[in-house]
Amino acid sequence: MTIAFGDTEEMEKAIGMLSEVKESIINAYELKTGLSRVKLSHLMDAESWFNAKKAVELGFADQIMFWDADVSAPANEGAIFSKMAVINSLMSKLPRKEKTSGKPISELDTRLELLKLQGGN
Repeated sequence: MTIAFGDTEEMEKAIGMLSEVKESIINAYELKTGLSRVKLSHLMDAESWFNAKKAVELGFADQIMFWDADVSAPANEGAIFSKMAVINSLMSKLPRKEKTSGKPISELDTRLELLKLQGGN
């Protein structure tokens, strides 16, 4: 987590620093996993989380500690969690706000007052 404050120049410095940090992490992950830089960058941007089995499968970890290799893993044991995928899935299920048609209430109030004035004459 990073906090930055100041003017445009300070924000650009923070962006540059974070970009360097991301590149360093990608370098380490690329050496460890053999995955492409593009794939690693996408996983980082999506804030992907892996369980132990998936981390080993992708090369982020060498083995699972205290795991009995003779016991098969549950079907969902290799799942990947992506914050962006969860958000997009949730957003697609929310009801869309329907556009309202009609006149604003202030315009109707004005017209009503005009009608009252005309009716009084």
